[in-house]
Amino acid sequence: MTAGERPLNELGRWDDMGDDTRAALLGRGRAAVFDPDLRESVREIIEAVRADGDKAVAAALRRFDGCDVPADRLMVTDAEFRAARDAVEPALVAAIRDSIGHVRRFNEQIAARGDWSFESEPGLHVGEKVSPVASAGLFVPSGKGSYPSVLIQLATPAVVAGVPEITVAVPPVPGSPGTVDPAVLVAADELGIRSVFRCNGPAGIAAMAFGTATVPRVMKIVGPGGPPVTCAQLEVQRFGVVTCVLLGASESLIVADDWADPRLLAADLLNEAEHGPDSSSVLVTDSAALLGRVQAELRTQVARLPEPQRSYALRALGVNGGAVLVRDLAQAAEVANRYAPEHMQVAVRDPDALLGLLHDAGEILVGQWTPISAANFVIGCPAALPTAGFAKVNGGVTVEAFRKRTAVARADRAALSRMSATAVTLARHEGFPAHAAAVEARFPNQADFPHQADFPHQAGFPHQAGFPHAARSPEGHHAD
Repeated sequence: MTAGERPLNELGRWDDMGDDTRAALLGRGRAAVFDPDLRESVREIIEAVRADGDKAVAAALRRFDGCDVPADRLMVTDAEFRAARDAVEPALVAAIRDSIGHVRRFNEQIAARGDWSFESEPGLHVGEKVSPVASAGLFVPSGKGSYPSVLIQLATPAVVAGVPEITVAVPPVPGSPGTVDPAVLVAADELGIRSVFRCNGPAGIAAMAFGTATVPRVMKIVGPGGPPVTCAQLEVQRFGVVTCVLLGASESLIVADDWADPRLLAADLLNEAEHGPDSSSVLVTDSAALLGRVQAELRTQVARLPEPQRSYALRALGVNGGAVLVRDLAQAAEVANRYAPEHMQVAVRDPDALLGLLHDAGEILVGQWTPISAANFVIGCPAALPTAGFAKVNGGVTVEAFRKRTAVARADRAALSRMSATAVTLARHEGFPAHAAAVEARFPNQADFPHQADFPHQAGFPHQAGFPHAARSPEGHHAD
């Protein structure tokens, strides 16, 4: 095959790749999100919504989607929910219910690990109380297609968590009078969610962040999207809203050896590649022969795709992604962890041995009977996953994204007496006499209060008789 017949960009051996080539591969997606011009244009939209509310949201719909929606018609009506039921085929309704069921069961297992406590020392009980966040806003990027699976992946964990107020923002069909995808409405209805609004991109994120006359204000916003949506989520955090960063352009990385079926590898590489022009697909293998067979399969399978998916896939494979040859599977794990993909698949002879070396990925799918598409739609593991390398610090959207943990402690008199010397010593050292006095006030009888002499000081550290240290500002930071 000529170079033009190889859809997958062969980047060469990892050991031989230069720093620039490695950086281009590993840094996918981030530059677009943090582009200064994009940030400025997104800020303008956000500030417009902050100032003009529904009016600005409606203006954004006209400008970016060609949808003329009056400001008082942003909320989806009960009549539209009923019409959506009639518009969606029974087979799709069954698929939506099956998908919800798998995601629900996965998240119920996580939710079962709730409140906990233990006796840290006699008379001192410490633990956590788990409760849902007060409100959540879910962004479903449905403007250019029908993606009920995204709503399922975001809303099901929020429902399982028990979030009392769930708001959904969905871009309407471009050029329509504000039509919202019926399949998304059916998925929302199956989950008992009726607070759905036709909003697009940064304007929808801003509407949920600030609240408008129509759209409720929420405390946390979750949802994937392109660079403008991701940038908007970063920007609204300045106003006290929490977001899940970074759910951006789709990406996958497959680790394979010569055991893998090249036909299935090609199919799985195309899975995320067809999402859009900013998607990326990467193959990491220790077998040059396997790479050649995958190239032949890709050439055949790419040709079968319709447009624009074919063009998207060629860019994901040939520009944004590619193939990396490694010495062995240990080095493959090193490359995979550095890439930290949204979706990782392991297609090797001994997957359990490799699994122990892998730790940075949104999800790890083991074997060729666990394709990415099944994980996207039905397996139940989170499919709203961190991208652009953020899998190094974040996981996927589960019930934990919609819960918060509050520490709870209970001490009796004897336990506080045992701990008091530590509290008073540290309070005196940090220059907070009231902190120390709050403990000492509980032991007016000095016989009941441990003396500092009973508490071993750090070697060489003088006993502090007075408050506070002269060199310490009384405004010093202290985490109470």
